[in-house]
Amino acid sequence: MASFLESTTAFATKAIHAGQGSEHRSDTQVVPPLSLSSTHRWDAPGELRGHEYIRLGNPTRDALENALASLEDAKYAKTFPCGLAAAYCLMSFCNPGDHILAADCMYGGVRKQLSLVHKSKHSIELDFADFKYVDEFKRLLKPNTKMVWIESPSNPKLEIVDIQTIVATTKEFNKNIVVCIDSTFASSYFQKPLNLGVDAVMHSMTKYLNGHSDVLMGCVMTNDEKIEEHLKFSQDVMGIVPSTFDCYMANRSLKTLPLRMEKHMENALAIAQFLESHPAVESVSYPALPSHPQHDVYKKQMTGMSGMIAFFLKGKLKNIKEFLGHLKIITLAESLGGCESLIEVPLVMTQRITSEEDLIRMGITVNLVRISVGVEDVKDLIADLEQALSAMTRAQK
Repeated sequence: MASFLESTTAFATKAIHAGQGSEHRSDTQVVPPLSLSSTHRWDAPGELRGHEYIRLGNPTRDALENALASLEDAKYAKTFPCGLAAAYCLMSFCNPGDHILAADCMYGGVRKQLSLVHKSKHSIELDFADFKYVDEFKRLLKPNTKMVWIESPSNPKLEIVDIQTIVATTKEFNKNIVVCIDSTFASSYFQKPLNLGVDAVMHSMTKYLNGHSDVLMGCVMTNDEKIEEHLKFSQDVMGIVPSTFDCYMANRSLKTLPLRMEKHMENALAIAQFLESHPAVESVSYPALPSHPQHDVYKKQMTGMSGMIAFFLKGKLKNIKEFLGHLKIITLAESLGGCESLIEVPLVMTQRITSEEDLIRMGITVNLVRISVGVEDVKDLIADLEQALSAMTRAQK
């Protein structure tokens, strides 16, 4: 990766050129090729040039990791088979007896992993807190706290955590506590957590960074050498690495990340405004709306917002099903961040593995709907929502 890309070069230029240097391709190739070789030739016993074995490194994975580091203003980036694998490797930086303090409102898969794996099997102490309330957060920090886990914007309610405040509060208590963030909903384009003081940032690359609903991958970016060494250990010794083909596909997708994210936001803002004014909608949560409770924090730490919207419909599950059943363009499906618009009901879909007690505390009810706004023509998306909401309203009468 050319050094001039590391600091002053604009994001869109980095997205196309970072990690694409001649060390990953021949001098005449514009795009680094897909390298599928699982092993590499040694010059002599004990004498090795470049790569050795695919688990330990690969030219295609190198190109992707270099690009990811550049986009996040990081020294290091490591990729993993999925977002949950990336979260696992990062959280396993903690040892038995350590304490993790995690944001209460978060993706159900990470919550389940924290509770059933790190706490139950690895003897990690675990607490959840609403990070919007700093006093509550500070009260739960302990002498053995090793890691703080932020998710902002949060899944599924799109709550915003004041990252700099949480970092400052944590480091004042103990400078050695590692502060991590799941920044999947923002993407590297709209939020730079490392520049806000976070020690490590994680993404489910399956979502916005790849953006085409055809790759399963996760990543972690950091400037901390000890964290990087631990993540490299997870790859080399634990074998937690992504497929080379997925690395090639994700590398391709990064080139259009700025274009996609701008369109996601343009469409989502228009849809959020439409939903906010619709009589069948109880409330809308989209950080770029002035009505969002943490709108001022959003403006302070993000340069824009992705296509994620949460909204509460007026009705019960049967009414929500009526609405969803009439959609023609927007697809009922889990996941997010692709070019196509997806919609789901978190209570019975992505958050169904969360306990009833946690769901009640977080305010995740049956009428909460989450939409991942794609890059289709926004007029078609609004028309689709309008006719489906009208059908739901007629059925309620």
